[in-house]
Amino acid sequence: MYPAELVNPMKADLTNAGFSQLTTSEEVDSSIQNSEGVVLMVVNSVCGCAAGNMRPGVKLSLTGDKKPASLFTVFAGVDGEAVNQARKYFLPYPPSSPSIALFKDGVLVHFLERHHIEGGTAQMIAANLSAAYEAYC
Repeated sequence: MYPAELVNPMKADLTNAGFSQLTTSEEVDSSIQNSEGVVLMVVNSVCGCAAGNMRPGVKLSLTGDKKPASLFTVFAGVDGEAVNQARKYFLPYPPSSPSIALFKDGVLVHFLERHHIEGGTAQMIAANLSAAYEAYC
């Protein structure tokens, strides 16, 4: 488990952009099962690719006209129960952090694994997500 003083600014990076932080399996279930429309679920992380690419890319993707109705995040290495529950909804994809999932009416329709995030740029991630929003939102 990472210390709160380390992860709180990383969590705030997304919650300040409108994401709801989920910390329990019940919150994850409710956010996906009771959703209508498109849900974006981000598995946040302390790694450099989350800070340099993923979080900026996700925030940039939300500046267009089409975007998800609901925004949620769980934090790997901190909110273990929530992350483990979220990963059940990501199957058949293996556990990956950071990662980004897009659901439509509770069904996984788009997923970015760590290998799609690291080595890319924030602009590439934003473009990928924006294309998914065009298709599903």
